[in-house]
Amino acid sequence: MAELDTSGGGGKKGGKVRSKKSSTKVDLTAMVDLAFLLITFFMLTTTLNKPIAMDIAKPDKDEKNEQRLELRASQTMTILLGKNNKVAWYMGEAGKSAPEVQDFTQIRKSILENKQKVQAASGKSIVMVIKPTSGATYKNFVDIMDELAITGIKSAPAIDDENITDAEKAFMKSQNLL
Repeated sequence: MAELDTSGGGGKKGGKVRSKKSSTKVDLTAMVDLAFLLITFFMLTTTLNKPIAMDIAKPDKDEKNEQRLELRASQTMTILLGKNNKVAWYMGEAGKSAPEVQDFTQIRKSILENKQKVQAASGKSIVMVIKPTSGATYKNFVDIMDELAITGIKSAPAIDDENITDAEKAFMKSQNLL
């Protein structure tokens, strides 16, 4: 049991004899019990942060699907993730548009500019296709997904790491990004 002893002491002071005061004892058991009850209550009623996941879209492996969604080349921005924290991006179709190589500090500006151009031209939202190459790291993928969230891209980006075209591979090799 916890106790607080506040004895007054006693003894002689200047030749006078004082009577010894009885000590006061305070029982702290109830206060400790209350403290643990409050801690337990707040631990059990607190809501922890729930993980936030971003939706992504991957192409179906089924080639027989006749209800494929065709994308307009003018609405599509493709980002190729390469090695050394570099990205190459282009608008439209592979092989018909010249990719531009940037690092992650510049890609946000390009995404915002292309988003505004597509919105102004067609009134529709931009469609993002992310293609990680063999030289890209997981950090690069997470960084580009963060950039899409920061720039306010509402539609789920299409992640296609299996269908990198020969023109895209040739460009990435020529830039030493593959």
